[in-house]
Amino acid sequence: MSTPIQKLFDLTGQTALVTGGSRGLGLQIAEALGEAGAKVMLCSRKAADLEEAAAHLQAMGIDTRWIAADASQPSEIARVVDETMQRMGQIDILVNNAGATWGAPAEDYPLEAWDKVMNLNIRSLFLMSQAVGKRSMIPRKQGKIINLASIAGLAGNTPDMTMLAYNTSKAA
Repeated sequence: MSTPIQKLFDLTGQTALVTGGSRGLGLQIAEALGEAGAKVMLCSRKAADLEEAAAHLQAMGIDTRWIAADASQPSEIARVVDETMQRMGQIDILVNNAGATWGAPAEDYPLEAWDKVMNLNIRSLFLMSQAVGKRSMIPRKQGKIINLASIAGLAGNTPDMTMLAYNTSKAA
């Protein structure tokens, strides 16, 4: 007896929070989760990009909302989780997709650039997971957290590449 693939991946009734969800891989992930039946909360810095992404998903029949926030800021992470819980009721799936990069030779790499990349790519992932876990997943004893990595974390920094902090953050 075979089970239709849609039934195996049915997310009806689930709520997904996708950081960095306004474009690229984050938007594609949000689309896939929505097509599988999940309600989607998009989070990114730029409201205009979020409005466009939400309109795209809503046109596909996906229940979508959005919050503009800087996920590198702990106070913004708390606000995102609070608002998502208020507006959606729970968070069943967290996709930590938000990320940043900065290009400069290693010997000239600015400390502020290093901090920007690390704060978004590593610290925000930890803080968002911790906040969602405490507020929604641990009390209900269920939930899934998906952290995006990159092949750049395995390859390291070749001499012609200038993404030292990004590659390091993805290897963490």
